[in-house]
Amino acid sequence: MKNKIILFCDTAVYWSLILIPFSVAIAPFFSSFFVSFLFANFFLKKVLKKEKFLVRTAIDLPFLVFVSISILSIFNSIDLRASIKGVFKLVEYGLTFLIFVEELRDIKQIKRIVLSIIFGACIASFDAIWQMGMGWDFIRGNHIDINGTIGLKRATAAFPNPNVLGVYLSSVVAFSFGMLRYDLGFLPKFGQNKQIKFNLLKLCMIFVLFTGLFFTFARPAALALMISVLIYGIVKKDKVVLIFILAAIFIFPILAPKSIKKWAKEVKYQPAILMCNADRMNIYRNSINMIRHNPVIGVGLNTFSKNYHLYKLPEQAGAETSDTIYAHNNFFQMAGEIGLLGLFAFLWMLFCLFKEDFFVYRAMKNKSLKLVLLSLIVSLFAFLINGMTETSLYYSRVSIIFWYLLGFSLALKKFINANEA
Repeated sequence: MKNKIILFCDTAVYWSLILIPFSVAIAPFFSSFFVSFLFANFFLKKVLKKEKFLVRTAIDLPFLVFVSISILSIFNSIDLRASIKGVFKLVEYGLTFLIFVEELRDIKQIKRIVLSIIFGACIASFDAIWQMGMGWDFIRGNHIDINGTIGLKRATAAFPNPNVLGVYLSSVVAFSFGMLRYDLGFLPKFGQNKQIKFNLLKLCMIFVLFTGLFFTFARPAALALMISVLIYGIVKKDKVVLIFILAAIFIFPILAPKSIKKWAKEVKYQPAILMCNADRMNIYRNSINMIRHNPVIGVGLNTFSKNYHLYKLPEQAGAETSDTIYAHNNFFQMAGEIGLLGLFAFLWMLFCLFKEDFFVYRAMKNKSLKLVLLSLIVSLFAFLINGMTETSLYYSRVSIIFWYLLGFSLALKKFINANEA
């Protein structure tokens, strides 16, 4: 009986890792279920097998420091319950990447995870396109979002708003583009005639992915994707992609909806306003004021919005902000909540992460796995670029994607010597 339970737990962990990225595209219930299912079966298996949790990664120390400072910030918290909830979220993220590193087993599982990410991205993108045409998405029945200021219709798909959809798509579309464009063996192979059709299908999938993201009209998501594609073009010396980037820069002003063109003219084409809006500039000023008053350990983990009104400065008329709001910038929000010490710990963690990933990328022998790692690095960059004007790490619906992709990239180190066969 014990062996059967262990076998079940083993299978549950294996498939949970595969299904988590796809489930994020569908509904928060499914992603939460598979994450919880992963944890429960992993620890039950460990108990039954009397094994210790001994996995080590390159970011263990900075992540532990990051969590420790986050806990220390609770001394300044005005909402103990919210801060404790934030600590549990950090524990969840840590377990996600640590379990991933330990439980990623073979190349077959990697292929299935790659397909799960791509299919999830395609479903969300197609849903966004459907929603723009029908007015509602076919997964959850969400109605299309209409911007009250300029009357612009924006897709949300099965996500709460266009910006959250943009956060999700910017990272998974960046990953999917790399795999679909430069695939060296991870996607199915067919005979010559069928392969031509499959290559056309991949082009159609890329079109759907880009179109779905376009319909969010989320500027940080678009910027993240553009930079991601540019990185691929430079690393792969892909002239077609580089030409595409240049063409997109010149074509977008022509194809942009009239409401966007009119609004851009009204704000006199000011770059900061075009990228962030006037209200976000006020949010950033207020965030810096919060950090200035609490520079060391911040105002308390998970309490930025609860403290925001205490640090509001006089705001520009017509661009006022509410008393409870996110920073719309991961790094301002982080520094506000857990101080500059916490922010430096997070940046230290990112440095260790990318240092490790670049080392593995250079040393990896298997070209297909090398492409997977490159795509993961680019997707993580896309998530962080998006986070310059969004609090993507603080949106519970999509934050798990960052830590999942992070864990995936670290887990590939065990395949550093895998041969082409």
